[in-house]
Amino acid sequence: MRDISALTLDNLLFRMDEDGIATVTLNRAAKRNALNAETIEELVEVFSALPASGARAVVLRAEGPHFCAGLDLVEHGREERSPAEFMRICLRWHEAFNKIEYGGVPVIAALKGAVVGGGLELASSVHIRVMDETTYFGLPEGQRGLFTGGGATIRVPRLIGQARMVDMMLTGRLYSGDEAVQVGLAQYRVADSEAMAYDLARRVAQNTPLSNFAACSAISHMQNMSGLDAAYAESMVAGIVNTQDAAKGRLDSFAQGTAQKIKPGEAG
Repeated sequence: MRDISALTLDNLLFRMDEDGIATVTLNRAAKRNALNAETIEELVEVFSALPASGARAVVLRAEGPHFCAGLDLVEHGREERSPAEFMRICLRWHEAFNKIEYGGVPVIAALKGAVVGGGLELASSVHIRVMDETTYFGLPEGQRGLFTGGGATIRVPRLIGQARMVDMMLTGRLYSGDEAVQVGLAQYRVADSEAMAYDLARRVAQNTPLSNFAACSAISHMQNMSGLDAAYAESMVAGIVNTQDAAKGRLDSFAQGTAQKIKPGEAG
């Protein structure tokens, strides 16, 4: 695996501060940050390298007024790919977004403007989504004679349900404002999505890395299991995470703080 500092990136920007807060920026503002094949490969490379980079949390943001307008339709039309060729492209999208969801490092998306098509597929792979007042969500593939190929059928129904996703694809329905939060497309709606994304990143970076890894990877894996298998896996993960030295220290501190707040005669 290549060191993240050695990567050559043309469509993304990457930086990490001294606290381990990494920033990954979609850097194709002139294309509304549409995802071409090169950008997908860069996402695979960056999010493959991130877990070993020392990053404690990641903010995924975008240059320009839009987060991501989805598939680069100009490239798609120009390449005239065969069905087999486009299937392989889709598999690379899945690889990129799986690296984000299952990588074990918390990823927080600062959303704005268009989050449509493949942009929604990208956003749905992160762990926390923060939208601003300009953000709108859509899946226009159905009205364009297309079908989702980057994981929307897997992740979007988990967020909003199958019926809402089908409605978005068939009718072009858009979600924005409070309604987008209410249906589950974002967890937060604020005036400045980037500022809040960084606040959340700094907060979750204070957690132990192993606890964050479990929350950002194990939960997703367990959703793919039967109830019986998930119960077993959850017990195994809890056995590992809850007996780490860092967890014991935090529990001791919490218990002592709680005990100090309990007045004599209140316990039991």
